[in-house]
Amino acid sequence: MKYEMLVLDLDGTLTNSRKEITPATKQALIEIQEAGKKVVLASGRPTCGVVPLAKELELDRFGSYILSFNGALIIDCATNKPVYNKTLPREVIAPIFEYTKNYPGLDIISYENDCVISGIKVNEYTEKEMFINKMPVKEVDNFVEYLDFPVNKMLIPGEPAVLEKLMPELKRKFHSLLNIYRSEPFFLEIMPQKIDKANSLQKLLNSIGLTANSMICCGDGFNDVSMIEYAGLGVAMENAQPIVKEHADFITHSNDDDGILHVINTFMR
Repeated sequence: MKYEMLVLDLDGTLTNSRKEITPATKQALIEIQEAGKKVVLASGRPTCGVVPLAKELELDRFGSYILSFNGALIIDCATNKPVYNKTLPREVIAPIFEYTKNYPGLDIISYENDCVISGIKVNEYTEKEMFINKMPVKEVDNFVEYLDFPVNKMLIPGEPAVLEKLMPELKRKFHSLLNIYRSEPFFLEIMPQKIDKANSLQKLLNSIGLTANSMICCGDGFNDVSMIEYAGLGVAMENAQPIVKEHADFITHSNDDDGILHVINTFMR
């Protein structure tokens, strides 16, 4: 099969434990773009948290793509224009905030340009999100009133055991409006309904005339399962969660052993 698109999760997949792309992997990704193939950086991160890696890989020069907020927004890097954009219903923000603040130690966050907006109190998992995205935090007094602009997602960071209690309550209340799941044990994602990486990749493929069979998707986390199942070739990293490996067609090396380079050399040269 001739694969024309390579879709990459970032943390634990493209980047190593130091949050870096190795020189060999970077060179290989530029070379396949020079050969006409497209690269998609597909992440739960906000767009500003993906842009530095997109610049490093020269996605703008080659007309490749950023898929951010777990698929709620897709940007064509050549034009910096959205290919797809889905936002949260305005009416869910206040009740989700009220549910969240009743659970001890949780924060609720969203994003504005290059800032993380914290609505309750910054905790260690808010700080982890700041570190991952290299974005500062802005603590606001009235989270609901502050979010008076279109919001692609909210995130509830906190202790896994507390999120386990909150998640089913939110799912019962908002199942018809939202997609609610954990991307990590300590991150509860609040997404527009029917938004995941696979759904959004289908929109992108339709817009550029490709099919899922021409696409390789690589990931390591819970939120990568949908795209790994959807792809013509679904790849799990050696360091992936066990359930991700169960859904993959191929298991590559770990993110600390140039696993993405191994995929490129095996299937895209």
